[in-house]
Formats: sequence, structure tokens, C-alpha cells
Amino acid sequence: MKIKRRKKLVNYLNILDQPLRFNHFVFGRVFFLWALLGLIGGCIAGVYWIALEFLTHQLAFFEGFWVIVVMAVCGLLAGLIIHFIGDPGEIHLIVNNIRFNKGRLDPKNNPSMILSSLLCVASGGSLGPEAPLVQVTGSTGTWLGKVFRLKGEELRSLSIAGMASGFTALFGAPLGGSLFSLEILHHKHAVEYYRAIIPALVASCFSYIVFALIIHLGLGAVWDLSAYEYSGLFDFGYAIVFGILGTIIAWIFIYCTKSFKKIFDHRPLPIYIKTLIGGVLLGVIAYYFPLTRYFGHHEINALLDQRLSITVLFGILVFKIIAIAITVTSGWRGGFIIPLFFVGATLGLIIHYFFPSTNLTLAIISCMAAINSCATRTPMSTTILLATLTGFSYLIPILFASLTGYFLAPRIPFIGPQLKALKEEH
Repeated sequence: MKIKRRKKLVNYLNILDQPLRFNHFVFGRVFFLWALLGLIGGCIAGVYWIALEFLTHQLAFFEGFWVIVVMAVCGLLAGLIIHFIGDPGEIHLIVNNIRFNKGRLDPKNNPSMILSSLLCVASGGSLGPEAPLVQVTGSTGTWLGKVFRLKGEELRSLSIAGMASGFTALFGAPLGGSLFSLEILHHKHAVEYYRAIIPALVASCFSYIVFALIIHLGLGAVWDLSAYEYSGLFDFGYAIVFGILGTIIAWIFIYCTKSFKKIFDHRPLPIYIKTLIGGVLLGVIAYYFPLTRYFGHHEINALLDQRLSITVLFGILVFKIIAIAITVTSGWRGGFIIPLFFVGATLGLIIHYFFPSTNLTLAIISCMAAINSCATRTPMSTTILLATLTGFSYLIPILFASLTGYFLAPRIPFIGPQLKALKEEH
């Protein structure tokens, strides 16, 4: 029965692969495949986001000392899920599989990724939902490719398109999400998988439409920055200087993360013990610095609205970096892109405090761009994403800051598989 259904499916696809004769355009079956993947990816992202918002709202009821208890319990539960259901891996594994495993992302650990990441993100971990969404939608692309008997670069392209659909749904930037899914795979050759850009764009557009319909997402900036007015060529110089400062913070973050990794890996402990310890530490930090809790999607606006003292800003900067490092290394699941944007916003506010004559918006966006580009090696997509999320219409200053972070990044990338040479595939 299963073979008969597959034969019917192949026949239908062959029909779809025929040119449409009522116009001058030719739509192959692959277009409909990319569109279908985008629709599925948008549905997955929408349902995930609704579940995340619900769980976050429920856990936000606990305040004060109870924050420590809640984060410890959620860390323990997430660790138990990973221990008993399966380890879904992290962004390093995604990059490794796309590059060296013929583009295959295994969907068997998606339940573990979904459940553990929901607990980690909703309870207040300093990691966002972008990595879980990329993992789930990317593996959905792999599964769909296998159903339609795709191999080689076609299968890899569909996996990348799935990644792009998940990333786009969260950030609302089809072009930025598509480029990110390509740039994140290699620390130097950003266009190595350029043939996947059209599949990624098509899937991203359909994913964005579905996601927007599900959660009633509108167009416009997410973070409320004051309007930026270009004041001359010196602004490009300022963007580079701010980018250098942001890169220094990115280096500190990378060093801090590696240090905590050594601490957590010093003795072999079960994953649920690590996540429990991480939960307790994160809870203590959140107790003293509430703005460091959660991944920063809403907290960036709160940070911009409040007039915080320089001492508090320094405390938030230092402990947010520590919180992200602990979250990454203690086994909690999620992505660190939006948390790094939060760090960049904090640094921009500190710079503006000491140099009030500088443009606050330019300082914040430049620091955001440099920190993320330094850590993820994604200058092009970072520029487009920040322009979309902040409504900053001048791309060139952001690009200057992004490239500054990219070229001043450590020789060994933070995401290890970005560096490895491609192996021969047999």
C-alpha cells in the first residue's frame, strides 16, 4: 500500500513538473515543493510561538526568590527530557550535518528539541527560539526531500530552505533569514551554497505569510529606537569605532563561553545535573538583574525605555554575557542571536552615557551588528535583519559595523564546524 501511494505521488509530481501553458512562465515541481515546505515551516513556527507565549506567561507569575526555583526545576526537566528522549544537539550539529552529512538533518530528535527548548526559553534562559525552529524546520526539509526522492545538492538545498523558513518566521525578514541560512554554514565562503538561495527565499516568503496569519504579525520595526538622521561621513567612522567596541565584547563573550564549557566538562555529569546547575545559576542572576532574564525579544524595548544608572547598565552587560555563556554550556537549548543583540543594545547605551553627543541609535545598532557578526560570521544577514527589526533604513553604517566585527573575529570561529574543510562525499 505504501509503495502504491509513493508511485501515485511521483506521477502527480511529474504532472506538476510539466510547463504551464497559459502564460510565459515555467513552474517546475521544485517550486511547489519549496512553497509547501514554507507553508509547513510557517505552521510549525506559529504553533511553537503560541505554545512559547502561553508557557512564558504561566511561568512569569513566579517572582522574587521563586524565580530561582522555577528556573532550577525547568532546567532539571529539560535535562531529563534530553536524557530520556534524545539529545537534539545544538547549532554546531546543524552546521556540521548540512556541510558534512549530505545536508541531512535527522528529525527523530525533534520532540526532544521542542519540549526542552520550550522549557528553557519560557522559564527565562538567555537563549532564544531561533535555533530550535531552525533545527525543526530544517529537518522537516530533509524529511520532505526524502519523501520526494531528492538526493545530493537538491536535498541539501531543501534542508537549507527549511532552516530559512524557520528563521524567517521568527524575525520577519525573508531576505535576511535566507542569507543567514547560507552564511551560518561557513566562516569564509558565504556563497558556498548559493544555489540554495532561491529555494530559501521561496520557502521563507510562504513561511512568513503563514506565521503572520497565525499570530497576527504586522509589518514594522520590533524595537523602538529613535529616528536616525545622517550627519555626514563621520557616521561611517563612528560605526567602525562602535563596531570595534562591540567586537571586544564579542571576544569577551566567546572567551567566557569557552571558560564555562571547560568548567562544565571538567567532570562527566549527567545532562540533567548540568541543566539543573545552570538553572540555579541563571535564576540567581535573574533575581538580582531581572532584565537579564529571557532572551531579550521584549526586554530590549524595556531596556531602552528605562533610564538606568551606569552602574546598573554595567551590571546588566556583565551578567547578561555570563548568563548567555552559562545557558549555552550547561545544556540548555536555544539560540543566542537575540540575546547578543540585547548585549549590543546595552553596550550602545553605555557608550552614549559617556559620550552624549554620539547618536544613540547608531551606537546601539552598530554594537548589535558587530557582536553578532563576530560570533556567528554572518555580516550580510545581520545587516538586513537589524534593518528590518529596528526600522533603520540606512544599511551602509550597519554594514560597516558588521564587517568590522566579521574581520576582527577570532581566527577559530565560535561555531566550530564553520571552519572544517569539506570532506569528500561518496
